[in-house]
Amino acid sequence: MRKSIKRKVDIVLGKIKWVNNLMANNSECKASVRFLNKQEIYKANQFHMSFPGYEKTPLRSLSHLAQLLGVSGIYVKDESYRFGLNAFKVLGGSYAMARYMAEKLQKDISELPFGEITSQRIRAQLGDVTFATTTDGNHGRGVAWTARQLGQKSVVYMPKGSSPRRLENIRAEGAEAKITDYNYDDTVRMIAEESVEKGWIMVQDTAWQGYEDIPTWIMQGYGTMAAEALEQLNEIKIQQPTHIFIQAGVGSLAAAVQGYFASVFAASRPKTVVVEADQADCLYKSVKAGDGKARIVGGDMATIMAGLACGEPNTIGWNVLRDYSEMFMSCPDWVAAKGMRILANPLGSDWKVVSGESGAVTTGALVELMQSEQLKQAQTALGLNKDSIVLLFSTEGDTDPDQYRSIVWDGAYPSYK
Repeated sequence: MRKSIKRKVDIVLGKIKWVNNLMANNSECKASVRFLNKQEIYKANQFHMSFPGYEKTPLRSLSHLAQLLGVSGIYVKDESYRFGLNAFKVLGGSYAMARYMAEKLQKDISELPFGEITSQRIRAQLGDVTFATTTDGNHGRGVAWTARQLGQKSVVYMPKGSSPRRLENIRAEGAEAKITDYNYDDTVRMIAEESVEKGWIMVQDTAWQGYEDIPTWIMQGYGTMAAEALEQLNEIKIQQPTHIFIQAGVGSLAAAVQGYFASVFAASRPKTVVVEADQADCLYKSVKAGDGKARIVGGDMATIMAGLACGEPNTIGWNVLRDYSEMFMSCPDWVAAKGMRILANPLGSDWKVVSGESGAVTTGALVELMQSEQLKQAQTALGLNKDSIVLLFSTEGDTDPDQYRSIVWDGAYPSYK
């Protein structure tokens, strides 16, 4: 019965696609990851720690799921607890905004902890600043929240198809926000043009020639999450994970995690699997082409994984992922939905994790990788076995509660028919 169901999934539903990254093994001159080393991430971590209410987000052990899948351990970093914003994105935006302000003041970021950077004295020196960004929801909310904390303004544009609930959450943080008639990448271009015209400071994790400082700082801000996860593993006597599954939109988050672990562990770094939505799998397509050049995916990119619906890679992130990541996976929506249901309905005494569409796709991908005969070759290529320790990042909670319930409660986007 199990085999017939699996066969029907492959026929009726979209398949998971995967490709080994041969460029990581053949590259003689790898992209530098020094900007994501311990020293740089320490600066970002210290800045975040200065925020009132800062706490490490929990690292959840899913030992029963690990036993079921035949690996030694599965650990999920639950970012739904981050600063009460239900997603990790604020880490990048807040640090980039602080670094921008530090540059304007000709100060080191270490001189501007939260209490200082939000002071009237600093605000008087800087004057009025408007921070602008494009977002599917989580990043924009983080930028709006940080701007409000800093006593500054924010403008947030969202691509067509964005969740009205996420829009309202952004407006609730004091931002001027709207949903456009364009896809994500075209909305980025729109906000970039308006920022030049109106003197706004664009806070975007998409990098291109001439716009690299802020995306770099955003990636360093994301490094706080990676550093916390490693420290939490060390606290339970695990020196390092053997495998990391990390989701990607433009690739900034994935590259930040990849770069940090590659910097810390060098040649003994964990094997990293980069997971994308199949409607926006620009990195997968880039690796499959195998010539080192980034590919672009256009169109509506209609996927429930709104946070991953980005078709143009961050150029900085692409270089890191190209040179250090072992495998890339392109996943249909049902994989994310399956991951959401698995995390919401844990086995035995495993922790329940409320994870949104973009947060749970790595869990769905891991389970399929370990249980599907069609993906056996990929499992073997990664060396996933009884000794493997897998680290996952649930990057968002139920940021769209209605959609979350339709999937977890009502079974939308089933993994078999």
